[in-house]
Amino acid sequence: QVQLVESGGGLVQAGGSLRLSCAASGRIFVMNAMGWYRQAPGKQRELVASNNRRGITTYADSVKGRFTLFRDNAKNRVSLQMNSLKPEDTAVYYCYADTGGTLNTWGQGTQVTVSS
Repeated sequence: QVQLVESGGGLVQAGGSLRLSCAASGRIFVMNAMGWYRQAPGKQRELVASNNRRGITTYADSVKGRFTLFRDNAKNRVSLQMNSLKPEDTAVYYCYADTGGTLNTWGQGTQVTVSS
């Protein structure tokens, strides 16, 4: 079984930066896509950034140019550098991994709060 542990959330003022990190551990036989979703209060969970097995990264339009996903395949880690943060980026951020099973594996979530 695969576990994902996230770190790096917190409170920041608008215009500031945060970096989220996620490390996968456990019985990992294959690691396909890794990335981040977020869920704001009263809203559906949405994709923020995803990196597939070929190394292609996809970003939500709302974060393009501000967020950058980094992936370390050797260590099964992924991080999200978030710059120029806006209040609308406030959400719980979830790391996910596609390890070839029926369902993705999810982290426990980390809160990001951006004050205006």
